[in-house]
Amino acid sequence: MPLPCPLFSCASQPQFDFYWRTVAAEVRKQISGQYGGSPQLLKNLNIGGSVSHHTTVPLTEAVDPVDLEDYLITHPIAVESGPLRDLLEFPPDDIEVVYTPRECRTLVSAVPEESEMDPHVRDCVRSYTEDWAIVNRKYHKLGTGFNPNTLDKQKERQKGLPKQVFESDEAPDGNSYHDEQDDLKRRSMSIDDTPRGSWACSIFDLKNSLPDALLPNLLDRTPNEEIDHHNEDQRKSNRHKELFALHPAPDEEEPIERLSIPEVPKEHFGQRLLVKCLSLKFEIEIEPIFASLALYDVKEKKKISENFYFDLNSEQMKGMLRPHVPPAAISTLARSAIFSITYPSQDVFLVIKLEKVLQQGDIGECAEPYMIFKESDAAKNKEKLEKLKCQAEQFCQRLGKYRMPFAWTAIHLMNIVSSAGSLERDSTEVEVGTGERKGSWSERRNSSIVGRRSLERTTSGDEACNLTSFRPATLTVTNFFKQEGDRLSDEDLYKFLADMRRPSSVLRRLRPITAQLKIDISPAPENPHYCLTPELLQVKLYPDSRVRPTREILEFPARDVYVPNTTYRNLLYVYPQSLNFANRQGSARNITVKVQFMYGEDPSNAMPVIFGKSSCPEFSKEAYTAVVYHNRSPDFHEEIKIKLPATLTDHHHLLFTFYHVSCQQKQNTPLETPVGYTWIPMLQNGRLKTGQFCLPVSLEKPPQAYSVLSPEVPLPGMKWVDNHKGVFNVEVVAVSSLHTQDPYLDKFFALVHALDEHMFPVRIGDMRIMENNLENELKSSISALNSSQLEPVVRFLHLLLDKLILLVVRPPVIAGQIVNLGQASFEAMASIINRLHKNLDGNQDQHGRNSLLASYIYYVFRLPNTYPNSPSPGPGGLGGSVHYATMARSAVRPASLNLTRTRSRSLSNSNPDISGTPTSPDDEVRSIIGSKLFHEELALQWVVCSGSVREAALQQAWFFFELMVKSMVHHLYFADKLDASRKNRFPERFMDDVTALVSTIAGDIVSRFQKDTEMVERLNTSLAFFLNDLLSIMDRGFVFVLIKTCYKQVSSKLYSLTNPSNLASLRLDFLRIICSHEHYVTLNLPCSLLTPPASPSPSVSSATSQSSGFSTNVQDQKIANMFELSVPFRQQHYLAGLVLTELAVILDPDAEGLFGLHKKVINMVHNLLSSHDSDPRYADPQVKARVAMLYLPLIGVIMETVPQLYDFTESHNQRGRPSCVAADDYEGESGSMISQTVAMAIAGTSVPQLTRPSSFLLTSSSGRQHSTFSTESSRSLLICLLWVLKNADESVLQKWFTDLSVLQLNRLLDLLYLCVSCFEYKGKKVFERMNSLTFKKSKDMRAKLEEAILGSIGARQEMVRRSRGQLERSPSGSAFGSQENLRWRKDMTHWRQNTEKLDKSRAEIEHEALIDGNLATEANLIILDTLEIVVQTVSVTESKESILGGVLKVLLHSMACNQSALYLQHCFATQRALVSKFPELLFEEETEQCADLCLRLLRHCSSSISTIRSHASASLYLLMRQNFEIGNNFARVKMQVTMSLSSLVGTSQNFNEEFLRRSLKTILTYAEEDLELRETTFPDQVQDLVFNLHMILSDTVKMKEHQEDPEMLIDLMYRIAKGYQNSPDLRLTWLQNMAGKHSERSNHAESAQCLVHSAALVAEYLSMLEDRKYLPVGCVTFQNISSNVLEESAVSDDVVSPDEEGICSGKYFTEAGLVGLLEQAAASFSMAGMYEAVNEVYKVLIPIHEANRDAKKLSTIHGKLQEAFSKIVHQDGKRMFGTYFRVGFYGTKFGDLDEQEFVYKEPAITKLAEISHRLEVR
Repeated sequence: MPLPCPLFSCASQPQFDFYWRTVAAEVRKQISGQYGGSPQLLKNLNIGGSVSHHTTVPLTEAVDPVDLEDYLITHPIAVESGPLRDLLEFPPDDIEVVYTPRECRTLVSAVPEESEMDPHVRDCVRSYTEDWAIVNRKYHKLGTGFNPNTLDKQKERQKGLPKQVFESDEAPDGNSYHDEQDDLKRRSMSIDDTPRGSWACSIFDLKNSLPDALLPNLLDRTPNEEIDHHNEDQRKSNRHKELFALHPAPDEEEPIERLSIPEVPKEHFGQRLLVKCLSLKFEIEIEPIFASLALYDVKEKKKISENFYFDLNSEQMKGMLRPHVPPAAISTLARSAIFSITYPSQDVFLVIKLEKVLQQGDIGECAEPYMIFKESDAAKNKEKLEKLKCQAEQFCQRLGKYRMPFAWTAIHLMNIVSSAGSLERDSTEVEVGTGERKGSWSERRNSSIVGRRSLERTTSGDEACNLTSFRPATLTVTNFFKQEGDRLSDEDLYKFLADMRRPSSVLRRLRPITAQLKIDISPAPENPHYCLTPELLQVKLYPDSRVRPTREILEFPARDVYVPNTTYRNLLYVYPQSLNFANRQGSARNITVKVQFMYGEDPSNAMPVIFGKSSCPEFSKEAYTAVVYHNRSPDFHEEIKIKLPATLTDHHHLLFTFYHVSCQQKQNTPLETPVGYTWIPMLQNGRLKTGQFCLPVSLEKPPQAYSVLSPEVPLPGMKWVDNHKGVFNVEVVAVSSLHTQDPYLDKFFALVHALDEHMFPVRIGDMRIMENNLENELKSSISALNSSQLEPVVRFLHLLLDKLILLVVRPPVIAGQIVNLGQASFEAMASIINRLHKNLDGNQDQHGRNSLLASYIYYVFRLPNTYPNSPSPGPGGLGGSVHYATMARSAVRPASLNLTRTRSRSLSNSNPDISGTPTSPDDEVRSIIGSKLFHEELALQWVVCSGSVREAALQQAWFFFELMVKSMVHHLYFADKLDASRKNRFPERFMDDVTALVSTIAGDIVSRFQKDTEMVERLNTSLAFFLNDLLSIMDRGFVFVLIKTCYKQVSSKLYSLTNPSNLASLRLDFLRIICSHEHYVTLNLPCSLLTPPASPSPSVSSATSQSSGFSTNVQDQKIANMFELSVPFRQQHYLAGLVLTELAVILDPDAEGLFGLHKKVINMVHNLLSSHDSDPRYADPQVKARVAMLYLPLIGVIMETVPQLYDFTESHNQRGRPSCVAADDYEGESGSMISQTVAMAIAGTSVPQLTRPSSFLLTSSSGRQHSTFSTESSRSLLICLLWVLKNADESVLQKWFTDLSVLQLNRLLDLLYLCVSCFEYKGKKVFERMNSLTFKKSKDMRAKLEEAILGSIGARQEMVRRSRGQLERSPSGSAFGSQENLRWRKDMTHWRQNTEKLDKSRAEIEHEALIDGNLATEANLIILDTLEIVVQTVSVTESKESILGGVLKVLLHSMACNQSALYLQHCFATQRALVSKFPELLFEEETEQCADLCLRLLRHCSSSISTIRSHASASLYLLMRQNFEIGNNFARVKMQVTMSLSSLVGTSQNFNEEFLRRSLKTILTYAEEDLELRETTFPDQVQDLVFNLHMILSDTVKMKEHQEDPEMLIDLMYRIAKGYQNSPDLRLTWLQNMAGKHSERSNHAESAQCLVHSAALVAEYLSMLEDRKYLPVGCVTFQNISSNVLEESAVSDDVVSPDEEGICSGKYFTEAGLVGLLEQAAASFSMAGMYEAVNEVYKVLIPIHEANRDAKKLSTIHGKLQEAFSKIVHQDGKRMFGTYFRVGFYGTKFGDLDEQEFVYKEPAITKLAEISHRLEVR
């Protein structure tokens, strides 16, 4: 296709901007060739015509997906069974519909006792008892949302890992190490018959060493293939199967794709408190006392629990009441109670009220004895007490059934909880009282008095109000206040309680009643035994009915609680409050009110539904209020609890009878006289009547049929107190899960049930609704639901939604017409769920799903009339009855549309001909009948709705989506279609609706994402979850098309945005959720080789077709398609294609504006792979290879990003090297890294081998530099790469490698090189050090702050970054170096640290090190496997040898890093194989690498771990052997090894000579046992080399010891230089080192001699290189200066020839170098005063300058000669050259110096005393 013109006029067409920018970048990339000429992006971006066989689609656009259902049919599977077969299709049991019995707390479930129930009751009961209907995606937990590699689960999966041995961890502590060294030294010095430093001594040491184990069959001539095979078997055995179990999960918040299963709906409880009443004792015991407990909230002025009545009287006291009290039920004997507090606060009090039997006299008189008598004076007051007791007995006998108020007290609950919490004991004893006389409050703990402050202490905030975890406390309440007869109301109580908290409490001034009430308060246990609910049902675990129970006390929450009802509860509380009989004629003073619940008007109609208090029967027919003596207008504080019948009629009412009780026994006076009557009808217009009442009281018995009227109605002929005024105040409160107590809800339910029962007219409130008016009323009541209170809506949520859904599915028949209520119901549902969302926002998960609604859908919702086990569900579901339009099976016509009432009654539930969902799928019939499928109706309503309704539905789209999905599954389940072909499951019309819906919602996302960010985020995830669900139940090809639709809409918008990252981020979330499907792999057709899709498009037919999806014959298809994001790949592996495309597009350095998404997109891929890795279904390696095939293009994508990856090798150089690595290993590396080849590669010329750039920031030809990824992102990408390489099919990889260009292969090797550094083991010490960084948290905060600042590009951000030291890495071209961290970054470190818990235990550090060690080992083994494949590729194609250097470089780099013993064994094996296959590679081409290799091997030869030494020595020996076999000598290796040893010993800190000695011994042993080469000079050469090395080794080690002894030091240096006889470069270095040391000490003569030797050495080699007459012939020329110079004569040619590359290549081995050395020597001789020698030196120099005609130099030389000769003349006889002393050392303390003598040269005129002092001091 020709390029459209806008490419050249971008400004005018902004919408092309994004797309063309990408394209233009690709063009540049392609031209520059810098990317290894990858054809991938070029092909896909379709520039300049079609490049590939396929029609290309740019990466930024979605391709057409394959029709998955068709594909599976047309490509039958070759495999019969087994794990591969399971990859092919979803399992048959993928989705199940499960009916789970709901858990019932109580032993018998709470249901009404009546058998006849009205429809509303029936519905409620069904709603509270029916099973949960759950749709279970059986394998859902295998999706990525539940990836077990997240932190919490990973620990479990890391159990049983082998411990990897690392040298860096093994290094012993300093002390023990040195002792060992000294010991070794002593051993080596004890040889007295060998002269110091002789060869003999060294050889003796060596011969006495023990070799390490030899490797078996090392010297056999095995064919390379066999060796490779053997190495591979070894490498592949016992490998860790799951790479991601070793890699810490990326630091993410809750993964976006995780949808948690909602909580099961259950009864609401607040924080629960167990209160045990232990004992109540007064100073005198004369009568029974009755107690009750309740909680009050002072601030809310509300009683927040029902009363708990308890009886702590002794048996003797109880006996006094025997005639009045029937036998007590065990449920009334409880002494412990569980209170629930939903809103604990500082204002909650536990109030205890006491009552006693009614007696003559007011409360003050009756309480007097309790205040004045003391227990201690019992004997003194015996008579008085007897008299009191006698009186009490009389009252009990006569007035035993009446009570009077007595006393009360209160406990400030929070003080108890907080003081108990602060004590260290297991339980706390607290005494609460009002002091002795003063009435001060005190709290006594363990008998130590604590000031009263603690009781009054009030804490602010709720943290002190936690009741779940305080220590149990035992309270002793010592003081009670007597009740004031005129202050009994709750209002008065609140005043008292508020007053109690003040320091100057009025109550303190009151005289208390002293008593002792002991109470235990503790958090309630999880499942207490022997518990009774407020309805007296036994809670589960009730082993024995005879045990005294604990009562659960019903809470009246201080504020609304929004929890749906789940159990049947129907209680009524009656609170008589006050009575005013002041204006009543006649005697009425001691007044009690008898309360009864009546079902008729006859006195015998009282129902036994009033709960008993304590020590009485469970239920009674009447209750009496306490009497206030002689008070005509008493207050009451009674609570009467009634169990309401389920079905109420108009005749049910509360009857109040007022009695005057005569306390004195008089003749002819009855005990009680009725003085008034009043009542409350329970139903008013069908609704329960509750609330505050002020009732008139009638003086005479009410007339017949009074119960249906209210007492406010003036009945004719009745006498009323005070002229029919209201004189009796009473409050009635219902706690019911039957009565909504909301007029709007009541009306709605009443209408729906009228429809059900088909009873007209319906009476609602004051209205009578006729059938013809019903439709309008129904619609208006549906829309009026909006006005209802939220609390009842939530309480009846399940029933309400069920009914609305029922109206959608079964349009009712009204007056013979079907009425469609779909729209009205849809609108009502939308508004209800939005109300919940807005008002209960604390109740949502991360996706904004309200938990109450989510659990409704998950557990409660089902298709109406669908019960398990009925193929064609019968009527009855969701409370639907037969009166909806139904159809008889025999006829195709509707059974009846005009249902007459008689007809409909006869349709019995058992009639087999009636079916809720018609069995014939004929749409017409269904439309006539009017029974609809909920999901179809829902989709339709949603598509057609508009305006505010549509907005409301969009706001909560998740709810409708999830409803729709569950409805679809239920439909499939009941229609038996779950096994049917997916193409035929749903009608076309419905699929069109779904398409329209998805398309418009995608449109909303695209058009509104900038305005309504939060809403669009929710909408986006909801849509994604919906599509994810559809993949499980619909035609998957159809769903793919829906995904493409969404993609298309987003893509078209993306191009026109200047900052596309927000929208792209939404798309990533969308994709991530879809790809979290548990059958993601199956959806990607992992077993299809890219055959052309079955679509008729001709363009793709060129790809080779495969008859079976399972042909393993890979050659038939173009391998590149599998590794590139080609169209066939993206079509057939549809979702994987989308994921990898996103990755490629976002990571593309030229994709402007998307850098912020790097981390997000990488995490998505990481999460997918890590979840496949741990998936039990893919454990089989064959299957894993198939899965990995879906990600092959990932390798290419990551290769493209090489320049942007974080450079881990850099951090290597900066971050304090691993302790065991020598410093110059690194210098060696980075030095050799900078290479011309990079520039050549960019220029496009062919390169023999692309060395690794020292830093990754390759400058691209466009001059633009890339932003670098963060360490974390880079690490994640690399671990993904390793996973693919580990699991992909090797033969496929090899084929692809064969196709790659040299440049691309080098790119891959670069990546592997980086992986080595990235996953290097950090070492235990690093983990310990990291752990000690306790300022980590503040660092974290600072990092977050910086990230916030980084949002705005500019100076501030530059400053922050500079302070982070990031500027170097974030090149000027992009100020966004670490922008990608913006939102998700937790910390820069690339290992995860738990910031919450700073100090890790020893075990945790061990564990971290263990994991890190295993990860390092596995990662490096994968790299090794890949290198082997690359090497095989080279062997097979016999070309591309140039890349072997790169392979070697990666190998050497891995040897240089901190590696485990296990890895190094395999690494050395691979290295030996490589050298044996390509010997000339090392010895002729990669000479630098040869030096490197020798250094690495030697370093590992000195390892403290014997297996590493064994392998390293074997490798080193074979290296010499191979070098020897090429040319009958191994000069190169000899020289490199010698040089390496010297640098290793010179620089490595913790170097151990003993270990290296053992390795040298091992090499000797190999040489001795090598039968093949026994006859050659090889064994001798090896022995010479080893002895020489050993000598150098011993000397270098000693040099370190003698750092303070210059003479010894120089002597050792001399010997070392001698050891380098056959390594001219090194000998020269050491000679110069000696010269330097001498001149430092002003030993100029000696320094000059060293320089002369250096010059002689250079001359020797120059004469071998070039024959120039004017140059010295060699060292012979210098013998006039010193006869020793002849030592420098060149070693025989067979050992070293200077024309070998890398030998004598230093700067001194040139003519200029020689001149320089000689000039230095002359200067030193001159300073030493040896003028004769100056002349000799110049004799050599003059011919050179003459040959060069350098007059200037000659003039200088002659000037110097003149000076020298004149000095000889002038100083004749006056020159002194130094004083010489002979020094001997005697005594064992001198070690190997014992009995040795030396000549010391000191400066001229040194006295004997001076030198002896100097030596002594040393």
